[in-house]
Amino acid sequence: MLETMSQQIAVIAGDGIGPEVIAQAVQILRAVDGSLSFDEFSLGATHWQASGEVLSDETLKELARYDAILLGAVGANPGSDQVPSGLLERGLLLKLRFAFDHGVNLRPARLYPGMSSPLAPRITDQGPIDFVVVREGTEGLYCGNGGVVRQGTDQEIATETSINTAFAVERVIRFAYRLAAERQQHLTLVHKHNVLVNAGGLWRRLFQEIATEFPQVNTDYLHIDAATIALVTAPSQFDVIVTDNLFGDILTDEAAAVTGGIGLAASANLNVEGAFPSMFEPVHGSAPDIAGHNLADPRAAILSGAMLLRHLGNHEGAIAIERTVAGDIAKEHGHRTTDQIGKAILSELTH
Repeated sequence: MLETMSQQIAVIAGDGIGPEVIAQAVQILRAVDGSLSFDEFSLGATHWQASGEVLSDETLKELARYDAILLGAVGANPGSDQVPSGLLERGLLLKLRFAFDHGVNLRPARLYPGMSSPLAPRITDQGPIDFVVVREGTEGLYCGNGGVVRQGTDQEIATETSINTAFAVERVIRFAYRLAAERQQHLTLVHKHNVLVNAGGLWRRLFQEIATEFPQVNTDYLHIDAATIALVTAPSQFDVIVTDNLFGDILTDEAAAVTGGIGLAASANLNVEGAFPSMFEPVHGSAPDIAGHNLADPRAAILSGAMLLRHLGNHEGAIAIERTVAGDIAKEHGHRTTDQIGKAILSELTH
């Protein structure tokens, strides 16, 4: 970490609407916590198109010195040369996650008062929708263990191998138990152990073993297909969900849709041991079609900033931001610009 009294935040605003929403998050973080210092890094599609570089080892080494990373969204702008599929995902996003050992991906899913859900009223009337998905972030099918043989022929073979180590699985499950113990003491494991007998067996066994350390936490299990149904038929049953990398990726997008859309979805990629900086980002994309028009909703970025504060130990600041954003969502508003939303939240926090 940087040798200074302040906490150093690396800002990767990215592409499209990324700089617009991250600017709002940064100004609110500055107002809430004066100990934070921010340095900007130019990375993403625009940077690659200008330089041919995605993420150099030198930049990675520099980023490792920070206390946390605030990331916008990355993706090509309209009218630009197409960015090859997977280039930014593997060369930037996954490279950061793997290099900094972001073993836990954290995605809250909450239906805020004032937000509408695509679910019928009979579903939302079952109770509040407020749960967290804890997703393993460094293994599974995303770790890049695969290849292609006879590419381009009618006998082409393409493989992706799911990697699951006891170390990483235990780490994410233990994190999920601790989180559940702090919340409503209910933890659900999602996998497919009846078909994925090796990986699923490992997850299930460790889930059951660690349960003995948290007798206050009620547990259950759902196959991934059953879980996708439950998220749209009875989402209020969930408190904390723990699952692997791929299943977590799918479930968290569904959870965002259930709670009103991906535009309010915040996330954290955590290095649990604190050896490297954790990374915080809104889940939405770069939305190049509205970039530069001051139309993007910055509240997912602002909520990601609240998660960053909580991770750094400023729980009061995080709670203040979350409450203010929730209050802002609950109010009746006409059309507002990115700047107007940020200004309204900042004003409420500082008045």
